[in-house]
Amino acid sequence: MPFKKSLERTPWWLVTIIIIALVLLWNMISDQSYQRIAGALSEGLLTTIGVTFTAFILASFLGLLIALAGFSRHRILREFARFYVEIFRGVPVLVLLFYIAFVGAPEMVKLYNWVLQMPIEAGWIEKTRTRDFTLLWRAIIALAISYSAFIAEVFRAGIQEVGKGQIEAAKALGLSNWHRFRLITLPQAMRKILPPLGNDLVAMIKDSALVSVLGVQDITQLGKVFSSSTFQFFETYNVVAFMYLVLTLSLSLMIRAFEAHLRRNDHH
Repeated sequence: MPFKKSLERTPWWLVTIIIIALVLLWNMISDQSYQRIAGALSEGLLTTIGVTFTAFILASFLGLLIALAGFSRHRILREFARFYVEIFRGVPVLVLLFYIAFVGAPEMVKLYNWVLQMPIEAGWIEKTRTRDFTLLWRAIIALAISYSAFIAEVFRAGIQEVGKGQIEAAKALGLSNWHRFRLITLPQAMRKILPPLGNDLVAMIKDSALVSVLGVQDITQLGKVFSSSTFQFFETYNVVAFMYLVLTLSLSLMIRAFEAHLRRNDHH
């Protein structure tokens, strides 16, 4: 009976994924063609990780600002926050990538040159050209803007979970708005916010593959280039899938473990 219960509790989906991953890993270790492909894509792996985490940090910071604007006593800030969230949640990431890369970036460069026109004309700084704004940073900014709208909703929901009684008690103690937020609201909201933020990070890892359409040398782009030059499509995309699987699955398991840790602490 204990054996039967253990079989029932076994996450067979995870076992299956691990078996597939081990088979791919064995091929990468024992097969020279897989080793060559993995070596060619290793630089893309670092680019994917860098793009994802840089964009996620920017998206989290921007999302927090938008969420706080949504709680502002000033109506214009609340309306702007709602407008921002609805617009960027409704635009596909791929479309936003193209828009930021080929419309937004040139306009940002024009704005930069206009704001700094006097020091540029004085020769203190150089005029910026659109080509100086790399496609890598255009992709990072597009991902950050797109995900900030979703993350703003995560922050909003977490902040609303904090009991109003505690806020009123903090007001009675004479704490300022900033101190109430930093000492009372944010620490409690983070317990609710961190798990869904982790899920957004996993989703961003997968969506980061879209930056390959701009020529950014991530896993997907290098895989496309390598397979088209060697015609090893099966082997190359096995390695591409394996790399994404390792990134997303390991992060998902860490998030699940963290959620379980939070639940245990809540029970104590």
